Amino acid sequence: MSSTSTSGPLTTGPWPLTADRDAHGALTIGGVSVVALAEEHGTPLWVVDEQDLRRRCQRYVEGFPGVDVTYASKAWCTVGILQLVDEEGLLIDVASGGELHTALVAGVAPDRLVLHGNNKSVAELDQALEVGVGRIVVDSFDELERLQRLAAARDVVADVWLRITPGIDAHTHEYVRTGHDDAKFGFTLSLGLADEAFTRSLDLANVEVVGIHAHIGSQIFGTDPFIANAEVMLDLLARWRDEHAVTLAELNLGGGMGIRYTHEDHPVEVARYGKAVLEAVEERCAALDYPRPRLVVEPGRAIVGPSTVTVYEVGTVKPLPGLTTWVSVDGGMSDNIRPALYDAEHEVALANRVSQASPRSVTVVGKHCESGDLVREHAPLPEDLQVGDLLAVAATGAYTASMASNYNRLVRPAAVLVRDGRVRPLVRRETLEDLVRNDVPIR
Repeated sequence: MSSTSTSGPLTTGPWPLTADRDAHGALTIGGVSVVALAEEHGTPLWVVDEQDLRRRCQRYVEGFPGVDVTYASKAWCTVGILQLVDEEGLLIDVASGGELHTALVAGVAPDRLVLHGNNKSVAELDQALEVGVGRIVVDSFDELERLQRLAAARDVVADVWLRITPGIDAHTHEYVRTGHDDAKFGFTLSLGLADEAFTRSLDLANVEVVGIHAHIGSQIFGTDPFIANAEVMLDLLARWRDEHAVTLAELNLGGGMGIRYTHEDHPVEVARYGKAVLEAVEERCAALDYPRPRLVVEPGRAIVGPSTVTVYEVGTVKPLPGLTTWVSVDGGMSDNIRPALYDAEHEVALANRVSQASPRSVTVVGKHCESGDLVREHAPLPEDLQVGDLLAVAATGAYTASMASNYNRLVRPAAVLVRDGRVRPLVRRETLEDLVRNDVPIR
């Protein structure tokens, strides 16, 4: 499908692996027509291509041989998604007590979990110690001391990674940069905080630093920032070895490789990404005479993002002569806040039919009472687009459902998993009763 046609075959671009058109011109995912899905499950609807999602897990395992590939569940954390990536052999990182609980309900073994977060509560840390999560990523001095107290009270030793802020600017959107010096995450290397954290940890009886962690940002195109991160982290490990006679054996290099949201995006293939990072690690370890540590990478968006399509129904088409044609759908920023929050763009296609009409540039918007409620500006959609048509929005698996809200009291959508003509529910659609379930009347 070219960048100027959004109603023809979906054989290239940001669409999931099994995206196709049936004999009636309707978009199909996993061999299932989105028209049939919309009729049965309603819209908006998140449609997950199971084959695509599993293949992306497998590509990471193949691209990073000998590395612990860990799914960053903050991208999308549901019981079914976690069960699927667990089946593919990925570890799972969680960033809150809620995500930890979800992983446990999904049946993930606690020792295959990593707990993240820049402000973990006492309850979250204690829960992690109680169930025995594999690693806790310590983010601050307050947390280091808090964890020591909690582990001592339980008479256990917590195996941790220190999160390091390496001073690497990945040059992405400011809201998804995490490796530059002035960040809320981790111990800033340039300020000496990483050294102080490691020194303090050596005196703690119930906290054992077994490695370090660094994540430099998200939606990164290119391997240079990842190579630089690996080199900086290995230099730090070698220096600590020389200064403290301690050789740490684990290095988590985070995630952040970008995905294709539109035809204009050109992310690096996983195999090339893995080869570049692993070669850099081997070379640096050899130069430093440092034993290669156990390596961990943490893809989230790159696993689940491209596997999912959101299906909307068009409710109004409002052409303003000489200005903009506004196309409103039945969802918006409550199910995908990324365009409003990050100025993100997603490919949009006519999903229920193929049109021979010429494309025109329209702005697809949601139904919320916000001018910033955008789905896609300047979307090339057919001139004969009409009320009742279905639109598909590509690459909506990451940070859409996970950041969904009930703004304007809209219910959150359902999600389904499709493969080989089979449909399985992942998340049920909320009801109006759900919206008021936690409200407390005052009369």
